[in-house]
Amino acid sequence: MRQETALTRWIGRERIARGRKPSAARRGGTQRLLLYGAAAVVIYFLACAIVPQWLAPFPPMEMRMDRSLLPPGPSHWFGTDYYGRDLYSVVVYGSRQSLLVGIASVLAGGLSGALLGAVSGYAGGLVDAVIMRAVDVLMTVPGLLLALAVAAALGPGRWNIVLAVAVASVPGYARVMRGQILSVKVRPYVRASASIGASPSRVFWTHVLPNSLSPLYVMSTLGIGASILAGSGLSFLGLGDWNASPDWGAILSQGRGYMTVAWWISAFPGFAITAFVLSVNLYGDWLRDFLDPKKNARGK
Repeated sequence: MRQETALTRWIGRERIARGRKPSAARRGGTQRLLLYGAAAVVIYFLACAIVPQWLAPFPPMEMRMDRSLLPPGPSHWFGTDYYGRDLYSVVVYGSRQSLLVGIASVLAGGLSGALLGAVSGYAGGLVDAVIMRAVDVLMTVPGLLLALAVAAALGPGRWNIVLAVAVASVPGYARVMRGQILSVKVRPYVRASASIGASPSRVFWTHVLPNSLSPLYVMSTLGIGASILAGSGLSFLGLGDWNASPDWGAILSQGRGYMTVAWWISAFPGFAITAFVLSVNLYGDWLRDFLDPKKNARGK
C-alpha cells in the first residue's frame, strides 16, 4: 500500500511538471508576440513622425468642402472631418507633434529631475534637505494640474506644452534618482574606491552614477506614454498650436462636436493614442524585467 501511494504521488508530480512546461512556453511565446507587436506599432508611429509625407496620401491641411464628413472608405481610410480634410493624413502628421511633446518633455524633465536627485542624494545634508523640500512642494500638486497651470500661464504653443509636461515630471525623476544614489553610494565597491584615495567626483562619475541609471531608463520609457497623454490632454483643452501642425489631442477636441454624426473624427485619433501608449508601456515592462538583476538571477 505504501509503494502504491509513493508511485501515485510520483506519477502526479510528473503530470504536473509536464503540464507546466507547455504553459510556460506558451506564456513566453505570447509575451514575445506582444513585444514584437508593440515594437511594430512604435516603429510605425516613429516613421509617421519622421517621414509623414511618405505615408499620408493627402496634405493634412488641404480643405475640400465637397467631401466634408465622409465616412471611412477606400478613398479615405479614416474618413474626413468637417472641412473635408483626410483624417488619416491628419492623424499621420499629428503623430509628429504628439511624439515630439512626449519625447522632448521626457528628455527635459528626466535630465532635470535626474540632476536634482543626483546632487541631492550624493551631497546630502542641507543641500539634500532644501532640494527635497522643494520637490515635496511640487509633488503635492497633481501632475496634470501642475502641467495645466504652467501651460495656461505660458499660453498656447507646442514648446509651452513641452515645458509644462516636463516641469510636472521633474519630481518623480528626482525622487527615483535620489533613492538610487543613496542606495549605490553605500555599497562596498564604492566605499572601497573611496578608501584607496579616489576623489569624490571620480567615485561619483565612475561608480555611483553609472550604477544608478537603470530605473531611469525604465521610467523614461513609461514616461513617454504618460507625457503623450498629458500633452494630448492639454491640446484637447485648447492649449496646443493647430496652425503649426495638427496633433492627436487637437483632433479629438475638434471631433467632440460631431460624435453623433461623425464618430470617426474622435475614434481614430483616440485609437492612435491608445495604441502608441500601450505599446510603449509594454516595451517599458519588458525593459524593467530585462534590467532587473533579481529576475535575471532567478531565470538562470
